[in-house]
Amino acid sequence: MINHFMSRQFVIFLVTGGLAAAVNFGSRIVYNQWVEFSIAVVLAYLTGMITAFVLARYFVFTESSQSMHRSALWFVVVNIVAVIQTWAISMLLAYYVLPRVGLTRFVPEIAHAVGVAVPVFTSYLGHKRFSFK
Repeated sequence: MINHFMSRQFVIFLVTGGLAAAVNFGSRIVYNQWVEFSIAVVLAYLTGMITAFVLARYFVFTESSQSMHRSALWFVVVNIVAVIQTWAISMLLAYYVLPRVGLTRFVPEIAHAVGVAVPVFTSYLGHKRFSFK
């Protein structure tokens, strides 16, 4: 399993995932102008997920033999698990952990950034084994 995380493919996944995460993070700030934090996190995740699918399909998992529709379906399934992780961690940090340790500035940004980073490893394995096999 460790070999998966030491491959060129994983490095490209990290770079494209980093770009999708930046889209996710930035769009959350924009969405938060119109909707509450909790909803903005989910909308931003969806925006980042669309970005991630396109980048993964064309730059990371280039040898995938699955149809676009099948890949998209599995991509959504893997990302449903990841969005649950992202949302739960973001909420836990924003409303419980960070306030308890005395942080008052940039709480939504810190909470969301950590929430977005956590599912990197589970998502890579899920996409490699299901979305783009």
